[in-house]
Parts: sequence; structure tokens; C-alpha cells
Amino acid sequence: MLEQLLAVLCGSFVGFALGLLGGGGSILATPLLIYVIGLGPHQAIGTGALAVSASAFANFASHFRAGNVRWRSAGLFAAVGMLGAFIGSQLGKSFDGRKLLFLFAILMIVVGVRMFRSTAGLPIQDVPAGFRFCNRRSIPKIAASGLGVGLLSGFFGIGGGFLIVPALLFSTGMPMLLAVGSSLLGVAAFGLTTAVNYAISGLIDWPVAAEYIGGGIIGGWIGMQLACRLSSRKTVLKRIFSSLVCIVALYMLYENAAVFHLV
Repeated sequence: MLEQLLAVLCGSFVGFALGLLGGGGSILATPLLIYVIGLGPHQAIGTGALAVSASAFANFASHFRAGNVRWRSAGLFAAVGMLGAFIGSQLGKSFDGRKLLFLFAILMIVVGVRMFRSTAGLPIQDVPAGFRFCNRRSIPKIAASGLGVGLLSGFFGIGGGFLIVPALLFSTGMPMLLAVGSSLLGVAAFGLTTAVNYAISGLIDWPVAAEYIGGGIIGGWIGMQLACRLSSRKTVLKRIFSSLVCIVALYMLYENAAVFHLV
């Protein structure tokens, strides 16, 4: 009973952070599954990837209804990135669990620092009439970016939204809000690809995943409701959360440093 309650609460926290803060909000999904729920590294990554994918699909639906998705760019990015996610998750499954967590902690610090320094809003800039973000010039960039981000996403079992958004901005030049909305298709697709690959190897705890997703839906709804009300304080909240991410990452580095003979 306690494990089920913890899974729901952890899922609610991750969903709340994702709904309130957006990109990077799900970076604590795997650490919580390991250090609070007690799953092994690979099982936590597979279970976390499934939960993040479900949350991304729910948020994607909201952005789709709001008209914030550019299907050609998002579809190409997600399709090519799924190949990268499959390759990355294959490598991740064969990688030593503690080494993977050590590298994951380094990634968490990168995410935390990016979140701490990010104060930009989501403006919609003027776009020339008839302009297409997915054209002959941008297709190679979109495909290459999707493959690279997909590899990282699959290897670490993360949604990768904090990487997908700048990748779409770089490869297409679309406005920030459209990049955020379009990125969620990639987050959902990469997470699902990783989860399926881990599920084939029996590395998903299905009851915990269901409880985690259920909690995430509740927490995400609350987070989205508060997002507008607390918009003036979002920078402060994001910096508090990013500091928490870095603290957890430092603990993970300490716990797993021995595997690299660093302590």
C-alpha cells in the first residue's frame, strides 16, 4: 500500500512540475523511481519513459487544439528521432546501470543550469505568409537533429523536450510557442519507443507505471491550472526546481562515482 501511495505522489509531483514549468519538468521521474520507489536503474528508466510519454501525449493534445503544432516539421523530427530512440535505448539497456545513472546525473546538472538561466517567455513572432518551416533547406537539419536528440532520449530514457525545442528552433526557425507545441510529439514518440524497447526486455514495472501515470495526470492538471496564476513568479519557481534538480544530481554523482573509481 505504501509503495502504491508513493508512486502516485511521485507521479503527481512530476506531472505538477511538468504542467507548471514545461520543459525539464520530468527530469526527476527516473531518480524518484529509483530512490523513492526502489526500482532498479534500467527498470526505472523504462517505467519513467512510459510515464513521460503518456504525460507528453496529454499535453500535446492541448497544444494541438490551440493550433500550436506544425505537423510536417514535428512529424519528420519524431519519425527520424524514433529510429534514434530505438538505437539509444538498445545501447542504454546494455550499459551498466550505475554508470548510466552517473551520466544521467551529469545530464541533470546540464538541464538544471539551463532551467536556472532560462527566463524567456513564449512569444509568437511574425512569419511571412505562406512560409513553410519544413522545406528543402530545413529537411536535412530536421532529420539530423531528430536522429541526434532521439539517440540521447533513448539512451537516458528521457522525453528530451529541453533538447527538442532548441533543435526545432535551430532547424526550422519557427517561433518558440510553435516549437514547444510541436516538440511534444517528439517527446511522446521518443518516450514510447524507449518504453516499448524496455518492455520487450521485461524492464517495466506495469503497476508502478499505471500509478505513476495516474498521479501525473492529476498533478499535471493542477500544475496547468496554476501556471497562469503564478506566471509572474514562474522564473522564481523554475529556479527553485532547477536547484532541486542539481542537488539530486550531485547526490546521484556521489552514490555512483565508485563505478568509475572516482571515490
